[in-house]
Amino acid sequence: MVILVPSYEPDTRLLVLVDALVAATDDPVVVVDDGSGAAYADLFAKVAMAGATVLTHRVNRGKGAALKTGFAHIAATHPGADVVCADSDGQHAVADIMRVADRLALGDVDMVLGGRRFTGRVPARSRIGNALTRHAFTLATGSRIHDTQTGLRGHRAATLAWLTSIDGDRFEYELRVLLAAAREGLRLDEIEIETIYLEGNASSHFRPLWDSLAVWGQLLAFTASSLVGFAVDVALLALLHALTGSVLVAVVGARLASGSINFALNRRFVFAGGRALPLRAAALRYAALAAVILLANTLLMEGLVIVTGSLVIAKVATELSLFMGSFVVQRTAVFGPHRGSPGRASVNVAETTLTPSTQ
Repeated sequence: MVILVPSYEPDTRLLVLVDALVAATDDPVVVVDDGSGAAYADLFAKVAMAGATVLTHRVNRGKGAALKTGFAHIAATHPGADVVCADSDGQHAVADIMRVADRLALGDVDMVLGGRRFTGRVPARSRIGNALTRHAFTLATGSRIHDTQTGLRGHRAATLAWLTSIDGDRFEYELRVLLAAAREGLRLDEIEIETIYLEGNASSHFRPLWDSLAVWGQLLAFTASSLVGFAVDVALLALLHALTGSVLVAVVGARLASGSINFALNRRFVFAGGRALPLRAAALRYAALAAVILLANTLLMEGLVIVTGSLVIAKVATELSLFMGSFVVQRTAVFGPHRGSPGRASVNVAETTLTPSTQ
């Protein structure tokens, strides 16, 4: 087991953490200085003197990049070792870090998350940000994780190369790891840990608005592809209805065209797992879903046109009703999830230098 701690412009809590870890375990400790600069050189020197191996980015590259640098280093220098990641700002108790390590060592899961329950005095931005992201994650994957933003995570050695292949260099990386894990069908477990916020979480570099938007990419991409399909559908619906006078012909024709566009966009850009499926298999699954939605669409449209007397109102109400159902079915049954083996990958560590520990 190796304990990995990414760090950017830390205070003395990093040194306290390393001292406590070295005292609590014989497992190696690796710290990544993510471009903190000369002002923090003395602190990181003390961290190395305390017994940690310190890797240094010459410039700030983001938490995701720091984690990937650590994963690559550990895979090369400690082959076969599992990794537990912890934050450097005092939010993770050493006892909880050890509990995550012990749970991972049982060997029956691929990833262990140390999940906070956000009890007691929790900064509003942390409580609200995690709640929003948690619900977004559930919608995107169908999996329930209480703390999607936790930095306390255990990873099996076999997944390290896969972890370095996931896009993202900053805070969005950690959520993308969870999304990819759900898509690949990896085995996750979450254990409850202590909720610790010091000084109102002032040391955190997490940007609630920007980083939360970044991690909702799949939902935003699905919404965008749906809007494109909706625009095509509405335009063709109006055109075909004007030409034929038949709601059925208009709905079917518009749906075939917009559905083809939506399928291509979702398979290519929204549900990454869809690209791993053969085109024929994905198309057949999507066609089956489209047939069900088409039937529901037609029945709802026919009924709502009678009730409202407006084709446009009926169309908007129908699409809103079917939107989330379509997303969930595409996510779970059309484009994934599928069980896969994390593949081999590499990470560029050209901007990394190594400060050996004195241990």
